[in-house]
Amino acid sequence: MLSIDRSIVDAIVAHARRDHPDEACGVVAGPAGSDTPTRHIPMDNAARSMTFYEFDSMEQLRVWREMDDRDEEPVVIYHSHTATEAYPSRTDVSFAGEPGAHYLLVSTRDPDTEEIRSFRIVDGVVTEEPVRIVDAAVDPHAVQSYMFGQSPATVDYECSGR
Repeated sequence: MLSIDRSIVDAIVAHARRDHPDEACGVVAGPAGSDTPTRHIPMDNAARSMTFYEFDSMEQLRVWREMDDRDEEPVVIYHSHTATEAYPSRTDVSFAGEPGAHYLLVSTRDPDTEEIRSFRIVDGVVTEEPVRIVDAAVDPHAVQSYMFGQSPATVDYECSGR
């Protein structure tokens, strides 16, 4: 399960909508070994494409070095799909090079809907996982869990601290 702060999700969705109709991409870094996304890093889509994203190689090198210097790792790697559902394409799967990362996809095909899904991609195998959005601005103990999209059939909504 991906647990992520609402403010980070909002920033990712805003980045995706801002770059539309091109795909947006970026990383959310977190302390190494923590599986906790804490620092949103929007990146440029060097491909400038509506159907493909590619990190600029020099920007990627700079960001990965910065994460190393801060003892961080890429906890979330995200990008948007502009005309299709938020599900990894064959190309997305073939380029997924961080087996420990959550791959978050945002679909901007409908301007009035927030479609967000998270996946683990390891050795070409795609596994969808729930997204737990923590809204610390409202109540640090309040948690909302969402599973967007078509599968799996169960959705887990949790609230704690009551």
